[in-house]
Amino acid sequence: MTKRERVTAAFRGQEVDHVPVCMWKHVPSTYWGDDDRFAEYQALSYANTGVDFMKLSGDKYFPWPAPVLEGIQKADELYKIEPLGPNHPHIRGQIERTKKVVAKLGPDCVSIYLVFVPLSCIRLKVGYPMMMQMIRENPDAVKYACNVIAEDQKALVRGIIQEAGADGIFYSVQNGEENRFTYEEYRDWVTPSDKAVLDYANTLSDMNVIHFCAWEEIPNRLSVWEDYKAPVIQWSRAFDIADIQEAKKHFGCTVWGGFDNRPGTFLYTASREEIEAETANLIAQGGKKGFILGSDCSIHDELPERKIRWVADAAHRI
Repeated sequence: MTKRERVTAAFRGQEVDHVPVCMWKHVPSTYWGDDDRFAEYQALSYANTGVDFMKLSGDKYFPWPAPVLEGIQKADELYKIEPLGPNHPHIRGQIERTKKVVAKLGPDCVSIYLVFVPLSCIRLKVGYPMMMQMIRENPDAVKYACNVIAEDQKALVRGIIQEAGADGIFYSVQNGEENRFTYEEYRDWVTPSDKAVLDYANTLSDMNVIHFCAWEEIPNRLSVWEDYKAPVIQWSRAFDIADIQEAKKHFGCTVWGGFDNRPGTFLYTASREEIEAETANLIAQGGKKGFILGSDCSIHDELPERKIRWVADAAHRI
């Protein structure tokens, strides 16, 4: 199988010759100002690590650039938020840069572009304390802002897939920690805008991924996402479901994960022989149908890329 054939088969839950591997890092800020260098960095990472496909970074474009979010103090101010529109630099910049990255990676590389849910776009601008203050103060105002952002994100997703040539999106759903919202609050306040973008993306591609993010290191209330559908779920073994077969059964689709991504954990401290042995162990657990080997979330800068290469090379021998 070529890498594209292998990854496509894995997304469809079909048996593969070797379990595909994908782990990713964020792109350092020194590359954000030059799209060509940014694209070269991601292409070099793909070559150096030997992974089977690439999760494309959205670095530089995380905070939502709505003027109303600058120095916001009260939730009611969110009713003043206005759509960016499809030609805004925040949207066009991501599309144009991704077009360059996809071209650099070449046709055999499946590429999945990071998109945050609307509520996280607000949080990435104002921070968690203000996000929580506003949603407790006036959830309807936050829902209104999230719906406006969702419409802009649809334009982004359309451009990323149809114009830039990415195969799908890596949809990072967050804010589902057990201690943040009740089930009823999440489903009322957060789910509608989450799903507006996800459901639209699924009309454009059958290669989308949902990332059940656990970066706060608190277990997620997975039930809030029970009707979020995509061919692949990227989940946290460390905080949500440790058993790979249980995760496959729970999510009912291909699952992507395996290694803890946090600094100081096994992947960072283990020798090559230990990493190769654990790679074999995880593949034995996950099998060659419906499993992609990766990590719980983004790999940190201190992990040398050669360690990701050890995982990829070992997986390709099994």
